[in-house]
Amino acid sequence: MNRLPKEMSHNLPKFGSMARFLMVLVLANFLCTLWGCAHVPVTGRTQLSLVPDSQLLAMSEKEYREFLKKHRLCSDRAQVEMVKRVGRRISQAVERFLAETGQSQRIAGYKWEFNLVCGKEINAFCMPGGKVVVYSGLLPVAKDENGLAVVLGHEIAHAVANHAAERLSQQLLLQLGGNALSMLTGSANPATRNLLMQLYGLGANVGVLLPYSRTQEYEADHLGLIFMAMAGYDPRGAITFWERMMKAGKGHPKPPEFLSTHPSDSARIQKIREYLPEALKYYRRYLQEHGKL
Repeated sequence: MNRLPKEMSHNLPKFGSMARFLMVLVLANFLCTLWGCAHVPVTGRTQLSLVPDSQLLAMSEKEYREFLKKHRLCSDRAQVEMVKRVGRRISQAVERFLAETGQSQRIAGYKWEFNLVCGKEINAFCMPGGKVVVYSGLLPVAKDENGLAVVLGHEIAHAVANHAAERLSQQLLLQLGGNALSMLTGSANPATRNLLMQLYGLGANVGVLLPYSRTQEYEADHLGLIFMAMAGYDPRGAITFWERMMKAGKGHPKPPEFLSTHPSDSARIQKIREYLPEALKYYRRYLQEHGKL
């Protein structure tokens, strides 16, 4: 890794001096050389990951349980079953995709779980380890299973691509600098835990979210289309879904949470159009295998 991706620059905090910025870059290069860099499926992009998988999964499990204790699970049986059904199909597609590409180790230790919580928020997320939450406020915008598959494919792709670990690593370097290594020891260090909570908006300061970079968002779109297509959902529905999301965000002083950390503009839809030919190959394969084509 020669440098941190330029696309993440719009998410970085301001530095007090150029010297600290250069120190972070040098440290990132050193750590990547020392420990090696991971590679994102499909795109092959290198990424820095300082947080051990075992620590990240343990923290995610703990925070997920705490989140569920504080939020009411929806009792609408049809909606709950739909969330679990779509989630199960996409998670199975993920497992198949990674097995076919020799990358099953990426989800070692994952224990998939899909829960629908009651809330007006138009939002969903997937934490490392396959811990997924969908807010009931998202369902009217998703409209149907295919629309929900767009969301779950995208959010699960963030987890499969290790974007949380990458984002946490970047923030640890920026906030802690040369002390990052010493802060990464221990399974419950407060620095990493607080960053994880901020990344998913689980902490007290909900307004202080750690957004993914545009590069990570486009990767999640790319992978998400493949995952939903392999699960038997039409990836072309992603375009109409994002158009609905943009309409849902218009005329409101505060956009839906899902849009606040996700770019939603014509450039995104254009990117999705570029990814569709590849995703449609997987969709046609699914239809052929199930005698629907």
